[in-house]
Amino acid sequence: MARFLKERNPTVRIVLADPHGSGLYSYVKTGEIQVRGSSIPEGIGSSRVTANLEGTPIDDALSIDDQTCVSMVYRLLREEGLFVGGSSGINVAAAVQLALEMGSGHRIVTLLCDRGSLYQARLFNPEWLKSKGLAAS
Repeated sequence: MARFLKERNPTVRIVLADPHGSGLYSYVKTGEIQVRGSSIPEGIGSSRVTANLEGTPIDDALSIDDQTCVSMVYRLLREEGLFVGGSSGINVAAAVQLALEMGSGHRIVTLLCDRGSLYQARLFNPEWLKSKGLAAS
């Protein structure tokens, strides 16, 4: 589907959103997988190119740090009533960053791909966040 959209409309861009230290971020930027550090969001930040990703025409990548992810997750809960997990926080934070870079007059689509109830013991636990040097803001 992504190829079809790209071929039909050259203004469509595909931007990968991943946490700091992700191997996929470096893969998009440099062509090499380089894992540098770790991140708290679970289920995102792969260190390998999976079969369903291989050959996907990705135009750019954005790296989102843990505090930005956590802040976005809590902002989505507080302001929008959306109880999502870290992957969704990263996706929305990247969409906001991209919107600021692109300016008005563009459409940006992202996915809210996880629910917050899966992360109550960690992402929604103030003591755990504090132990990681993060704040629920």
